[in-house]
Amino acid sequence: MAHGDITHVDIPVSDQERASTFYGAVFGWRIETYPGFEDYPMWQAPNEVSGGGLAPRSEGFTQPRSTVEVDSIEETLAEVERLGGTVVAGKSPITETSWWAVFRDPDGNEIGLYEGVTET
Repeated sequence: MAHGDITHVDIPVSDQERASTFYGAVFGWRIETYPGFEDYPMWQAPNEVSGGGLAPRSEGFTQPRSTVEVDSIEETLAEVERLGGTVVAGKSPITETSWWAVFRDPDGNEIGLYEGVTET
């Protein structure tokens, strides 16, 4: 993936088991959990390119959120703020070699950011 590519889509769910069954049956998605992320089932589309997670629904997370790969989360968040967006969640580690963050654009849409290489 390159800077600007959508790398991941999180879908907020209230029942991960039910959602896993539903999306697996409707779209043929392969849904698995990984060590260290047991409370976050990850889905993979049949094309092996599109994927994401079934994240726990919360008060601030009620709509699907796309995540975009960037070269530098810090630089991207600075540009977001310069252009009128706001930081929702600052840079946080996923693994030793990858990080995420979330911002809100001027229209109120939340977009995730991803930097690094996810270990598999």
